[in-house]
Amino acid sequence: MSPRRLASSGIDTDDYSAFDRPRRRSRPRTKNRPDYSELPIGQVTAIDRGRYTCRLDDHDLVAMKARSLGRKAVIVGDRVRLDGDTSGAEGSLARIPQVERRRTVLRRTADDTDPHERAIVANADQIFIVTALAQPEPRVGMIDRVLVAAYDAGVDPVLCLTKADLADPDELMKLYGSLDVPVVTTRPGADLDPVRDMLTDRTTVLVGHSGVGKSTLMNALVPGAGRITGHVNDATGRGRHTSTSAQALELPGGGWIIDTPGVRSFGLSHVTADRILAAFGDLEPITAQCPRGCEHLTSSPECALDRAVEHGLIRPIRLESFRRLDAARQANPSNS
Repeated sequence: MSPRRLASSGIDTDDYSAFDRPRRRSRPRTKNRPDYSELPIGQVTAIDRGRYTCRLDDHDLVAMKARSLGRKAVIVGDRVRLDGDTSGAEGSLARIPQVERRRTVLRRTADDTDPHERAIVANADQIFIVTALAQPEPRVGMIDRVLVAAYDAGVDPVLCLTKADLADPDELMKLYGSLDVPVVTTRPGADLDPVRDMLTDRTTVLVGHSGVGKSTLMNALVPGAGRITGHVNDATGRGRHTSTSAQALELPGGGWIIDTPGVRSFGLSHVTADRILAAFGDLEPITAQCPRGCEHLTSSPECALDRAVEHGLIRPIRLESFRRLDAARQANPSNS
C-alpha cells in the first residue's frame, strides 16, 4: 500500500521523521541536594513584610527567605541556617535556605470551623497566659482555650494575672488549682523577681487579649524594649491592638521572651479530645476501660472516668477540669 500524502504539503504521513522536531535538552536530574549543614544557625526574632530579623551569635541581621523554601512558613522562634552576607552591616541582606526542625509549635485557627492551622511561635518552652483581673475583665473561656493549645503543643502553661491592684486573684487561682498550672500575679510597681525566676533560661511566649498588659510586662522585664502600650475602651471593655507582630527579645538574666499581638478568638479545630486527655496523666490510663466510641462527657454512658470518681480513684475536680477544657475546645471561640 502506498503511503498517504497530505495534499496540501506533499508530505507522506507514514514518513514520521518528517514530523520530528528538535527537542530542547533538559538538565539531567540529580539526587544530590544542597548541603547547608556547615552554615551558621540563627534565631528568627521578628518578621516585617518578608524580611526576617535574626540573631546570630552576638549580633542581629536581616534575611530573606530562599526561593527553594517555597511556601514553607518561617515564624518567630525558628532556628534557621543562614548564608550570604551575615555581617549585619547596614544595608546587608542574608538568606534563609533551611529551617531547622522545630521542638514545639504553638498553633491556633481563626475559628473552630477553619481547617487551616496558623503557627504562632516555634521552639517555645512555656507560655504565659496573660490575663487582667480587671479592665478588661478575665474571660475564662479564652484561658481554657489557650491551655488546650499549650497542652497540645507540649508547652508548659503559666497563668499570669496582671492588675492585681484592681481585683482579688483568689477566685481564678482556685479555679485552676486542680490543673496544677503555676500562677503568678503582678501589679504596678511590684517586685517582678518571681516572674523573672520563671523566665530565666527559657523561651516564653506571652498570649492574651489586647489591653491585658503583655507589652507593659515586656517593657518592665527588658529595659529598652520599647513595646507600645495601649488602653482599654470604656464602652466595649476591650483593649486596642498595639502590638501588630510577634517579637522575641533576649532577657538580661538569660532566656527569651516573645510578645504576640492581642487575640480576640482562639480557634482549636486542629485539636482532638484525645490530645487534650493526654495532658491529664491521671485520667488517660483509665479511659482504656471505656466502651468503644466513648467521648468521656457527662452524657457518655458507662464512661470509666465516672466510675473511677465513684470509687475514689481520681478527684472529681480533675474530671471536671478535663471536661471543661474539652467543652472549651468545642465552643465558639468568639463567645469565650
